[in-house]
Amino acid sequence: MKEERVELLIKQGDLRMREVDLEKVKSIVESAEINAKVVKKLALDRESATVIFRELYESIRQLGDAKWGLLGYEPRTHEVSMDILQEADIKEKVMLNYLPRFKRIRNDANYRGFKVSVEQAKEITDFWNKCSGEILSIIKARFR
Repeated sequence: MKEERVELLIKQGDLRMREVDLEKVKSIVESAEINAKVVKKLALDRESATVIFRELYESIRQLGDAKWGLLGYEPRTHEVSMDILQEADIKEKVMLNYLPRFKRIRNDANYRGFKVSVEQAKEITDFWNKCSGEILSIIKARFR
């Protein structure tokens, strides 16, 4: 992320400087992986779609937190967590454009009581299946 953008995020209070804590980053990554693994075991139907979507969203957001953590920052908003992921150089890079929409769907479910559709849950599951491996590899390469 460009230095000017980081400085603006800090000034706005959306990002703050932190010591790089590799153990914390590892813990965040492990939490994201375990959460996604568990939730993907659930049968996807109308009743489970919202839970699956929210939990996979949380795992994706945690990957953004981990990436920031490796750079010595702590994001204070979901937007900032997701912004750093949109810069990832992965094979399915175009899918990173889905992240803002995933945030809107998650907020609608959490704050407006909307039910996530099976199709939306399939979409975020597909995102996790296609993108998380490369993102995790990028992050984990930094703490080997």
